[in-house]
Amino acid sequence: MEMLRRFDEETFARGLEDWAWLLADKPLRPLAASMFGDVFLQGPDGVWFLDSLEGTLAKEWPDARALENALRTPEGEDQYLLGGIVAAAYERGLEPGPEQVFMFSVHPALGGAISAENVEVMDYVVASSICGQLREQINGIPPGTRITGVTFSD
Repeated sequence: MEMLRRFDEETFARGLEDWAWLLADKPLRPLAASMFGDVFLQGPDGVWFLDSLEGTLAKEWPDARALENALRTPEGEDQYLLGGIVAAAYERGLEPGPEQVFMFSVHPALGGAISAENVEVMDYVVASSICGQLREQINGIPPGTRITGVTFSD
């Protein structure tokens, strides 16, 4: 069962275009993505985690070795890779192709469940674009705010 996605430089660049609002001034290079399109990025000061569910970017590890060690733990696999949901999605017969990731059919920020029943397979670039645009639009909105509409561009 795959737990990480490795895309070429162009695919990552296209996938991260709609995260420019969060990545703008940081010299970061993608290392890999989770099966849900969260991205692990190498910077001059360590490894950063772009969390597409929360719409956050944080430096989490001092180097790639520390990242690898963290992802080998049950806690790291659960927190950063959503390992249990990935396993359940595979059990449901979902299997992303080489350029695809899992994505929540209804994003949890819009009330969707964080469960395998709310998972579908989608092209990485499309999934990342949708999440980046969504998180930019709702960033800073207080929890519990009723969202009446979201728009996406090409």
